[in-house]
Amino acid sequence: MRIGELARKAGMTTRALRFYEEQGLLGARRAANGYREYDEDDYRLVTEIQRLRAIGLSLDETRPFVACLRAGHETGDSCSESIEVYQRKLAEVDTCLEKLHSAREGLLAKLAEALSRQPDPCRVQAPNPAENL
Repeated sequence: MRIGELARKAGMTTRALRFYEEQGLLGARRAANGYREYDEDDYRLVTEIQRLRAIGLSLDETRPFVACLRAGHETGDSCSESIEVYQRKLAEVDTCLEKLHSAREGLLAKLAEALSRQPDPCRVQAPNPAENL
């Protein structure tokens, strides 16, 4: 299939596919007329990259998964290098979650302090129009 077909099938742009090629993640074969040619293995690589990007991996972090697929494995995470990326990324996410939790606790404490210093709400009541009759 040509680049436009692969782009449509994968739901992405031809520009993104060319970028993947420039980054060494995707390798196109060239037809006699110079057009890029791709096959189902290329589609599989692209969809693997997309899935990994969707869960927060950087393009560079997808490299071990691509290499694993290119080596003939059934899945991109069949290789130990891919498992290491998962573990490293989970550690990063856990660190971020801890920081966010700490920030949230700090914000809640500051809000409680600020609210405790607020004056009581105004207790002035609007006159009842029926009383003036």
